[in-house]
Amino acid sequence: MKKLCAFICAFCCVASMALAKQPSKEVISQVETYLNNLKTLKADFVQTASNGSSAEGKIYIAKPNKIRMEYGEPVNVDIIGNGEFIVYNDKELDQVTHIDYDDIPATLILGNDIKIDGKNLKVIDFYEDRGTIMLVVEYPQKKDINPITLIFNKEPFELKQWKVTDPQSVEVTVSLYGAQKDVDLDSKLFQFRKNKKNPLNYKKR
Repeated sequence: MKKLCAFICAFCCVASMALAKQPSKEVISQVETYLNNLKTLKADFVQTASNGSSAEGKIYIAKPNKIRMEYGEPVNVDIIGNGEFIVYNDKELDQVTHIDYDDIPATLILGNDIKIDGKNLKVIDFYEDRGTIMLVVEYPQKKDINPITLIFNKEPFELKQWKVTDPQSVEVTVSLYGAQKDVDLDSKLFQFRKNKKNPLNYKKR
């Protein structure tokens, strides 16, 4: 259950921000263009938390809305999104949980028509230096979905991190390494076959 909560927090929760700085129209356009033009992505990832826990593995994305996160030992978890729902497969506990896409802000990364226009998506905090752009984005029309922080490298322009904070004030950061975009990915990566012995739990908010 702790591992499931960590995954959900890694996509769902971020601390409320104070007065927000706003990016230029050029920065917004650059972020939208990058995310909308991205077709596939594979990378290694490291997930760290401010409570000292950490995990690593591999991530695969095929737009729209398909994702796979394979956590290495000792976490022993797979996350598989086939476009309809997301499966959390805890291999150690032999347990499968289905999570609705509506419960996570993953559409910000996985969608094909991303518009940061203040209506569908709104920037509530922003930071930029010579090498990095950071956006904290919320869904104004979906109050039950919490904001997410996205961090981009400028040269080359690419997504490097997303960052969240859970209700217990534990900050979770997922960092990408060795990312390759627009590569061929086997469609089987985003398919999950449930062992009949596995219990099936549905997470609803």
